Amino acid sequence: MMRAFLHAIGFLTRLPVPASVFEDSRARSRSLVWYPWVGAIVGGLLCLLAWALQSAPPLLAAALILLVWVSLTGALHLDGLADSADAWIGGMGASAAERRERTLTIMKDPRSGPAGVVALVLVLLLKFAALASLPAPAWAAVLLAPVLARAALTLAFVSTPYARSGGIGSALVDAPRTAAIASVLAGVATCAFAGWRGALALAVAALTFALWRRACLRRLQGMTGDTCGALAEIIEAVVLVSLALTY
Repeated sequence: MMRAFLHAIGFLTRLPVPASVFEDSRARSRSLVWYPWVGAIVGGLLCLLAWALQSAPPLLAAALILLVWVSLTGALHLDGLADSADAWIGGMGASAAERRERTLTIMKDPRSGPAGVVALVLVLLLKFAALASLPAPAWAAVLLAPVLARAALTLAFVSTPYARSGGIGSALVDAPRTAAIASVLAGVATCAFAGWRGALALAVAALTFALWRRACLRRLQGMTGDTCGALAEIIEAVVLVSLALTY
């Protein structure tokens, strides 16, 4: 399980781990269990940074936190967001089957179109504005957003068919379901530390998950790595915005 934990850290972040963990196929599938815990690591590091910057000007502090946030994750999920936005708009077709195939085809294109660029700008702008609006050090927001986003990824893979054969996330569908659900519940439990704001964060994250999962099932009959990346980014944004609106 330690190799699976290290695999999850190495895949979801740019924190250094031994290269050998990526050669273990069993560790790859079991790494899904650890996604919410990796979210806790990211959130914990961001909390430390937010604490260190609590005396800095709010706009500068928000920019630095967001910069470190993106750097920690290597913009992995932002790439999925851009691909999903391009594919969703460009993947229209006369029939459901045609829409599905065109959407999956566009997602494989490494280039970003106008829709992808706009989606990136808007999500990053929302995150920045929310971080700048939260009172320092805003620990609850910067902890809960990455934890709930990665708990949603684990739940998506264990509850939704994988739409693309041989995709980057295809190995994750064999993850142990009981352990994965337990990990999701552990991630959800962190909301208790933030009181009613934690309950609000959980509610908006759950609603976002349900709506995006439904959209993916209707368009693709399942999820892909890109749509899961989009899910993570959207949940982070809505959690930050919803908490910022309560202050």
